[in-house]
Amino acid sequence: MPQGYRKREEEDELIKRYEESLRKNTSEFYDIDSYEIIIDHYMANAKFKKALIAVNAAISLFPFSTDLLSVKAQVLSHLKQYDEAIELLETARQLHPNDLEIYFTIGSVRSLQGKHHEAIALYEEALLFAEESHDELYYNIGLAYQSLEDYDKAIAHYKKSIELNLAHEGSLYELAFCLDIVGQLENSLAYYKKFIDEDPYSTAAWYNLGIIHNKLEQYTEAIEAYGYALAIDENFASARFNLGNSFMNLGKYNEALDEFKKTMELEGPSPEVYCCLGAAYEGLEQYELGLKYFQKSAKLDPLYDEALFGAGNCLEKQEKWYQALHFFNKAIKIDCDNAEYWKAAAHAEYKIGNAISSISAYEEAAHLAPEDKEIWLNWSFIYFEQGEPQKAVEVLRQGIHELPEEPDFMYRLTAYLIEAGEFKEALIYLELGLIFNFEGHQALFDFFPKLATQKALFKIIDQYRKENP
Repeated sequence: MPQGYRKREEEDELIKRYEESLRKNTSEFYDIDSYEIIIDHYMANAKFKKALIAVNAAISLFPFSTDLLSVKAQVLSHLKQYDEAIELLETARQLHPNDLEIYFTIGSVRSLQGKHHEAIALYEEALLFAEESHDELYYNIGLAYQSLEDYDKAIAHYKKSIELNLAHEGSLYELAFCLDIVGQLENSLAYYKKFIDEDPYSTAAWYNLGIIHNKLEQYTEAIEAYGYALAIDENFASARFNLGNSFMNLGKYNEALDEFKKTMELEGPSPEVYCCLGAAYEGLEQYELGLKYFQKSAKLDPLYDEALFGAGNCLEKQEKWYQALHFFNKAIKIDCDNAEYWKAAAHAEYKIGNAISSISAYEEAAHLAPEDKEIWLNWSFIYFEQGEPQKAVEVLRQGIHELPEEPDFMYRLTAYLIEAGEFKEALIYLELGLIFNFEGHQALFDFFPKLATQKALFKIIDQYRKENP
């Protein structure tokens, strides 16, 4: 049994014991390490009020622990009680003026308040006396500048962090993000390759080169880089996991499965690995196995919306619409700003026969992702199918406002307008469709099975072809 899995089981048992003692209102002693595990569990699951109860109990037993004071401040900041958090931290800083953890926590709270310049000043002050963790301080300064949208300064500080610690995953990830924002990601390959030139046996250097290639959608090169990292250290779990994702991006699902399974052997089960296993099985069209692993993922982390969405997708592909909708709705409850979730729910509602609910979900999806043409086409089609072509036209005109040169919209509008009896306007959109994508006109014939209508359309299209050879 992997060590990480055994540790997780022990932690789960501790949480159960603690919650049982709360329910029974019995007193049981927990050492400071146990309290930290309990508090971390509640924090990770966004149960901040429960975390506050636990940290208050811990402080009553260990009142001189600055670590607990910092943790309580973090809990308070999640509860948006920022002033109380800062007051607590300033008290702790007076007791221990050179405690770096306190500086980090104050800086974090200041950033949550939007006071990024104050956070930067605090981290820079810490740089003057700190004997270690300079990489982490530069990383946090970079995050603050990034929040201020000063990407050049953020990039400079992430680079300082990486120069001190090539394995700093946070700095490497955020650096790649900022370089992408400013359009310098491809130019940065040389920056990463210089680390390999300095130390060709550096697993971190190869691993981070793989990350950049992956972000550039150069998946074959990413696979090669991760492969070198694993040749140096075959137990490098993060490289195995990322290698699996690169295989996924190339549609090599069996290879991805192998890497995800090896990752789990190294680190034990996790919501992320289970979710990726589910996605790989889904890619192989093994939907029952995909569903199984998506559900395992959601069981470990009930707030993991991607796993719930994946479960819904597997059920949708088996045409189990009611069950699919259940999972899509659960994903929406966790992330209500995800257009893909709304679109999937809308399609499931349509298949079940809930036209009103489907229309409502498509409307929400269109608000979140107006650039997605499929949303407009599917939404408008519901009205067309219900015998309301004029409403279908209205919806699609909204779509054209967002995507004015989308040929599929022109042809679909042609069909709707013909059905609505507005033939002159239909011809205008038909011509626009032929201009933007002549071959796309074939989709029109699906809407008009009558031979006479098809012949009339073909005559118009053929005339356009002759006039525009």
